[in-house]
Order: sequence, then C-alpha cells, then structure tokens
Amino acid sequence: MGVRPHVPQKRGAGRGRGRPEQGPDPHPRPAPESLTYFRRALEALKETPEAGEERELLIHNVLRELEPQAAALATDRAGSAMLQRLLARSPAGPLRALLAALLPHLRSVACHRSGAHVLQSALLRLPGLPGALADKAGAPDSLEELVLRLASEVRGALALYGGDTHGSFVVRTLLQVLGGTILEPQAADGLQGPARERTPVSFEVPDTFLGCLRELCSCFLQDISVFITHKVSSFCLQVALQVLHRRLPEACGRLCDSVIGYLSARNPAADGSPLLLFLRDQTSSRLLEHVLLVSEPRQLQALFEGHFRGQLGALAEHPIANFPLQRFLDAITAPELLSPVFEELSPALEAALARGHPGVVVALVGACRRVGTHQAQVLRLLLEAFHCAEPPSRHVACVPLFGSLTAYEVYYGVEEEEEVPSEHKLEVAAARPLGEVTVPGSLLVQHLLHFSTLGPVLRSLASLEGPQLVALAQSPAGSHILDAVLTSSTVTRKQRRKVLRPLKGHYVALACSRHGSRVLDAIWNEAALGTRKEIAAELGEQEQQLMRDPFGHHVARNVGLGTFLKRRGDWEQQQGAVAKRRKALSTILGD
Repeated sequence: MGVRPHVPQKRGAGRGRGRPEQGPDPHPRPAPESLTYFRRALEALKETPEAGEERELLIHNVLRELEPQAAALATDRAGSAMLQRLLARSPAGPLRALLAALLPHLRSVACHRSGAHVLQSALLRLPGLPGALADKAGAPDSLEELVLRLASEVRGALALYGGDTHGSFVVRTLLQVLGGTILEPQAADGLQGPARERTPVSFEVPDTFLGCLRELCSCFLQDISVFITHKVSSFCLQVALQVLHRRLPEACGRLCDSVIGYLSARNPAADGSPLLLFLRDQTSSRLLEHVLLVSEPRQLQALFEGHFRGQLGALAEHPIANFPLQRFLDAITAPELLSPVFEELSPALEAALARGHPGVVVALVGACRRVGTHQAQVLRLLLEAFHCAEPPSRHVACVPLFGSLTAYEVYYGVEEEEEVPSEHKLEVAAARPLGEVTVPGSLLVQHLLHFSTLGPVLRSLASLEGPQLVALAQSPAGSHILDAVLTSSTVTRKQRRKVLRPLKGHYVALACSRHGSRVLDAIWNEAALGTRKEIAAELGEQEQQLMRDPFGHHVARNVGLGTFLKRRGDWEQQQGAVAKRRKALSTILGD
C-alpha cells in the first residue's frame, strides 16, 4: 500500500525510558523518539486520501506502534494534542486499541489536564462511526464492551471523577455517549477553534448503553449533597438531566423529583420553603435551572404551589434567584399555571427592570406569547414600566424604548412633570438617532411581534425614519427585530411593507453591512417581483461599490445583479419563475 515508508519503523523506541528513578511517577513522560515518530505520522496522514484503506492502515499502524506508551502520550501536552488529531479521523479498530490501552490507567488519565481531552476525543469519535458499536457486540474488545467497562469504573468512583476538574469533563462526555445525545458538538478536527452551533446531535446506541446510563444516573443520589453543592460535580448532574430528558424522560422525571425532594427536606428557611435558599445559591441555582427546564407540567405546578407562590417578586429582584425564575417561566406551557404566575409577578416588572434583571421580563413576555394569554395586559404593563403609556401619543415611541431598555424621559432627555406627562413630539423623535439596541431589548420586541394583537409595536416601527431603520437593521441585536417582522404570522404583508418602506434609498448601505446585508437578503426572499425590481435597480446604480465590499458582493450575487444589468429580460423571466413557485408553495401550505 505504500504506507509504511512514510513513517520510520522504531518499534519499542524509548520503552522503559522516563524520569530518573525517584519513586513511581503516575504520569511518566513519553520517549522523545515516540513524539518525533508521531509528528512524522501526522505529516504522512495529510498526504493520504480523506477516506480509504490507506488512511485506515496508517492510523492503525501508528496507534499499534505507540500503544505501549498510550498513557504517557495522553498525559503529555504535545502527545495529547497529537492523539486528539489522530482520534478525530480514527476508524473503529485503532479506536478500540487505544481505549483498551488506556483503561488500565483510567484514573490517572481521566483526572489529568491533557489525558481528559484524549478520553473525550475517543468517546466523541463514536457518533462519527455509525455501526461501529454493533461490530463484535459483546466481545471483550468491542467498542461497546470497552465503553461499558469505562462506565463501570466511573460508576464505582463517581464522586471522585465528577468532583475532579478534569475528570468531570470525562463524566459529562460519557453521559452523553451512553445516551446517544451529544449536547455540545466539538470541532471536527478536535482542536480549539471558533464556537460551533450548540445543537444536540443524536445517534444510535445499544440498549446496554441506556441501561448503563440509568445505573450511572442513579448513583448521583448516593452523594446527592455533593452533586448539588459542589460547583464542579454539579455540572455532571446538569448534563445527566439534559441527556435523560431527551432519551429517558421517565428517568429524568424521577431524578428531578429526587433533587427537589432532597432540597425541600433541608433545614426550613425562616422566610418560606427551604428550596428558596438553594435558588439564591450560585452553584445549586444553576442545577435548579436545568431541573426547571426539563420538568414536566405537573412538576412545575407542584413547584409553584409548594415553593414559589408568594415569592416571585422577591425572586425577580434577587441577583441570583432571578435566573432560575427565568427558566421556570421558560418552561411554562399551560394557561392554568401562567395565570396565577402572571397575576403575582406582573406588579414586579418595573422593579425587576430597575434592578437590572430584564431577563425576567423577557421570559414572562415569552411565556405570554407561547401560551397565548395575557398578551394585552403584559403590553400595557410594559408601556407603563417604560413611562410611555400616558399620554397615548407616547405609544409610538415604545420600540426604541423597549429595544434600548430605557425609560421615556431618559431616552429623550425630558424633565418629567409630576402630574401631567408631556406629549410625544414626532419631529423631535425623528431627529434623534436610534439608541443602542440591547440583546434583551431585542428579544422583548421579537416576542411582542408574535402577539395576536400588535397595536403600538407596529405603529412604533412604522414611525421610524429611514436612517433610524437602517441603524436598526445594521445593529447585531436590532437586526433580529426586522427578522421577526418578516417571519411573524401575525404581521400582514401590508403591515410589513409599511414598516420596511423607509429602507428604500438605503439598500446599498444595507448591502455593505454585516447585519444589514442579512436583513436585505431576508427582505429579498419575501419580496414580490415589483419590489425586487426596485431593489435591483437601486443596487445597480452602485454596482462597483457593491463588488468591492465583501458583504455587498454576496448581495449582488444573490440578487443576480449582473444579469439584471446586462440581460434584463432573462432576469425578469428567472424572477417570475421564482415568484410562481413561491405562490404555488404558499397555496399548498395555506399561507
């Protein structure tokens, strides 16, 4: 196959070497010759095809050559990095061999800064090897049996592994693999890089894995106080809840009941339920956030009636407890629960904003959107909280106020009369640049744009002048408000046109902006043929500027600007065909 000549043969190189004899070393250094061999192997790997027998044979030979030093390499910074790169492309055979070599040294490897990353990489390779777990199922050296042996070792010392800074990562990864649910996919090459989308990835696992997951999760209850209060161990329990919620919901419900039951049985607090103490604790509150998010409706109802009722206002103002309160609101799906929660929490909205806890307000508005009740009431409360409810002329200012999380008198710099608030002056508002849109403010307006009755929100958006609307589209957070205008099922086409009309004459500025270009693409995708002609004609006047700009170049290609300028008939024919397909699809979907 021509593989071996690429990698020098150094069987046994460096074996037995390490530090001078000064007693047993739990992390012996790998032989320098092995690291050199490893580097050459990785260079050879770059020259082989991405898939095929040659690459598989090379990886197999390299790992077999270095197998006696697997633990030493895993706990060496350079060796660990190289092993991770190799594992990211490893077929099933070499992966089995490496896991088998590391298992006898599991504790020293898993609880080591570099070794933990190698074990994580090995476990995270399994979703990329469909069918590998079924290969030789039940055999002592099968991947299935090796993972089960690893899990058995971890289960026997769960508090030790879970409480170790590095071992905790291995436990969390193991839980995900056993449940066939990778919550946070790693970079494809196993190296540090830009943050990836945090979308869970599911894959098939044998029934033995799910049984092992049940057993492992039941072990949390043996040291429940540690896993609730220890900031490292707590992360393991949080991951267990998320995995169980997706793969074994009944087991998840039992674990939630056990956690709440344990916390509720602690020393009673002077001001109410013992659970309130844990809601105010930095570590246990994070665990409770996950418990709330995966709880069933009956559990949420019981939590409210037994622990939260009468305390929501105080929780909303607390610097830590407001976060689990947000998750509680995020989990509500039943009007029977939302109604008493809304009645109790609504008077505290302005106080929560004043405390700098806008997430509570956003979560309550999101619950009203999701459940479909109390929408008019919460909108009225927001107008009052931002001091734009009276006189009615101030309603038109609500979107800039909500988006920037700023009260009316602060935003416009007016001195408020004690009894009669001043009227809103459109000419003053039109001359003022748009305030900076915050992420919570953007989320708040997005929720409101999906309400059944939009009223002041749409009128406020429609009142924005062209430069203000452009600033909104170019804002990282504000641009998503315009996304909601385009996607909301309660915003009509006529209302969309009215809101977006001031952007005419500013399409080039949008096209040459990172966030504005994305908004313009969204507008284009929803636009009728007549509007598309207007956009293309305006962009065509500045073709050279667009082509020099990286974002503008993308927009020009999306619009088909070259065809529009040179072969207008062909462009109109293409766009007409697109419009017909979209109309036919809308008819089928009943839009």
